[in-house]
Amino acid sequence: MDIKQQICGMDAVGLARAMRSKELSPVEVVEAHLARMEAVEPSIHAFCTITAEAAREQARQVEARILRGDDVGALAGVPVGIKDLVCTAGIRTASGSPAYRDFVPDEDDVVVERLKQADAIIVGKTNVTEFGYSGAGHNPVFETTRNPWNLDMTPGGSSAGSGAAVASGEVPFAIGSDGGGSIRIPAAHSGIYGIKPSMGRVPLYPGCRDERYPGVSSWESLEHIGPMSRTVADSALMLSVIAGPDSRDRHSLPPAGFDWRQALDGDLKGLRVAYSPDWGYAAVDPEVRRVVGDAVRVFERDLGCNVEIAHPGWSDPFDAFWAIVAMDTDLKGMREMVAQWGKEMSPHLVAFLNHPWTAEDFTNAMVTRKSLVNKMWRFMGNYDLLLTPTLSVPPFPVHCQGPEKIDGRMVAPTQWLSFTYPINLTGQPAASVPAGFTRDGLPVGLQIVGRHLDDPLVLRASAAFERARPWRNSLPPLLKDLGLVQ
Repeated sequence: MDIKQQICGMDAVGLARAMRSKELSPVEVVEAHLARMEAVEPSIHAFCTITAEAAREQARQVEARILRGDDVGALAGVPVGIKDLVCTAGIRTASGSPAYRDFVPDEDDVVVERLKQADAIIVGKTNVTEFGYSGAGHNPVFETTRNPWNLDMTPGGSSAGSGAAVASGEVPFAIGSDGGGSIRIPAAHSGIYGIKPSMGRVPLYPGCRDERYPGVSSWESLEHIGPMSRTVADSALMLSVIAGPDSRDRHSLPPAGFDWRQALDGDLKGLRVAYSPDWGYAAVDPEVRRVVGDAVRVFERDLGCNVEIAHPGWSDPFDAFWAIVAMDTDLKGMREMVAQWGKEMSPHLVAFLNHPWTAEDFTNAMVTRKSLVNKMWRFMGNYDLLLTPTLSVPPFPVHCQGPEKIDGRMVAPTQWLSFTYPINLTGQPAASVPAGFTRDGLPVGLQIVGRHLDDPLVLRASAAFERARPWRNSLPPLLKDLGLVQ
């Protein structure tokens, strides 16, 4: 196999180790991934901005430091993609919107600062839905991101490009953000791993915080930043770098008190696990039920857990969730944006912004959120983990917001997201692991939810499932079609 193909098949943990030991050089690692990007980008459009020359220069600098024997960061030489909702100083951050088409931030987001300090190499910005207000994978500014498992399908969003880029080997891992599922959705649809750590584990600024930028400043009470990767260990490695408090984010938590990478160790024997296949009300595609059901049996049969079907007991909270999104939104600023750019903006976003939201909408939503949180902590008092499908459906065609019918039921176009957004209302840690494939070869995700602040158990459960049902060698057909894997 060609050395560039071998490099693009390696995980971040292995790449970091090989470069630190001088078995590989940062320059050849970056060149391999830029070559992969050149090969697959015409098909998948995962990146909206590629920073090839800056990445090459940074790789040369890191390589020189390694050769001199200088201290380097934990991610020295490892390529990373940054979601285009996450601010990058000196690099365009368009947020998928015509209003920010040429916007270049004056400061990095906290996570970007930390990745740079760890000597990771940014190779570009990954494509998003407009300001993240959708779970699909298209926006009005850039080419639509395609699912590498089937180019006619969406990879999910809003971290669409991050999911497609990792699945295609353009980068070993990428930053995602998750206000209603936007790490877990594309992880599930793209056949990779993604984790939303507990609210506040990874600080945000200027994203969600900077009042100067309507749209960029949204989702404050719901948003989480986290990694998307091909292995659980790679996500733990990234979290060891980006997690920890920062004074710019008043929601950020104190230091975790555990080692993110060591959290992967240990078994799950004797754990009490709840499995909710549909929350008791959601429409779920039969193929998703089949694949996720098989994955859940692994927890009982192979991992020694005590699994039972149980539901937390709430009714569909989407209206409350959507009202809280509106409450977190700079409605005045974004409505002014619509007045100038509305004809070019996403119709669903324009409709959301023009909705006549009321004070009662917001206060009712907050009461609903309190009720849901209380139901969840009481429910989790009886269980160590909660398992659900990540999504109600497999990947569906691009350029729609969601299927109109699921398992024979006519549904709202947001119904397919039923399992993700409630966990943003509670702020709990949650991951999507590759559960398997439909009979048509499309990936399906299993969601693993932990108790409040129990990120280590979510990682341990993810790693245990990965050992029992390895997925990293399952590669999208696109790579074989392009001659990039054998």
